[in-house]
Amino acid sequence: MNADATPLLKVVIAGDGNVGKTSLVRRYCEGKFETSRVLTIGVDFQTKLVALPQKTVKLSIWDMAGQERFSAIRPGFYRGSRAAALVYDLTLPDSLKNLVNWYFEIAKVIPNQKYLVVANKADLVGGEPDRVGAQFARVIHGEYVRTSAASGEGVAEMFEALARLAYAP
Repeated sequence: MNADATPLLKVVIAGDGNVGKTSLVRRYCEGKFETSRVLTIGVDFQTKLVALPQKTVKLSIWDMAGQERFSAIRPGFYRGSRAAALVYDLTLPDSLKNLVNWYFEIAKVIPNQKYLVVANKADLVGGEPDRVGAQFARVIHGEYVRTSAASGEGVAEMFEALARLAYAP
């Protein structure tokens, strides 16, 4: 491979249905937010160039369907990923509790995966950081970011962190 070539890095976005995964991807890749969305069937993906201090990389962003009925097909889509965002909805405490299941589902396929825990829908709650989500990130040796797909808060930081994690050796 050409040393000057832009590396293509696969990352996955996982979490329960309706936590805002697709909205985060669309906000970042297309710069738009839609209040009504159709359910992701299986997986959807987009690519986006991300300028890191060391090099510009191309993220291949795989948006996983969150519904239980897609659990049998998801593991195949995790293969080859270099980082995973575990997304939960700050207004739905169960979506945070369920991140443990998402973590183990991915870890079965990629044992040394790098993680970013994403607290989404920050626009719907107060400005307080979510201590439980941040603690979960520490427990799984991941990073933590707070986002809002609606307002755009933290979205660029989320994908830059994913790119940095994916690019790291």
